[in-house]
Amino acid sequence: MRKRVLISINSRSACCATVECSEEPETYQNLRQKVDNFVSTHLDKQEWNPTMNKNQLRNGLRQSVVQSGMLEAGVDRIISQVVDPKLNHIFRPQIERAIHEFLAAKKKEAAPAPPPEPESQDAPGPAQDAS
Repeated sequence: MRKRVLISINSRSACCATVECSEEPETYQNLRQKVDNFVSTHLDKQEWNPTMNKNQLRNGLRQSVVQSGMLEAGVDRIISQVVDPKLNHIFRPQIERAIHEFLAAKKKEAAPAPPPEPESQDAPGPAQDAS
């Protein structure tokens, strides 16, 4: 189990590193720039006062970003450029290996245990002196 978790973490880390350092970081940088601009525009429209509820402002901003659809579209583009190419040659073998190991463990659990060998009654007991 630990091995599978480590493989998962390493794969996830590799994807994140690829997104940030790939040959085509434009998609990631474009999404980041769009979100930054959206946030700046949204905050410019807000009139600041010290009694403002910051959590409410933050939640409203979050909802606006999500409703704009830019995150979903941007993440879809990043996935198609980073994850999809790795799917068949990196992720699929790891997934198949984990499934085979899981099924093998289940098969061992489901297999009936062999019956215990009966104790032989003909076996010679301890030698007794007849003297």
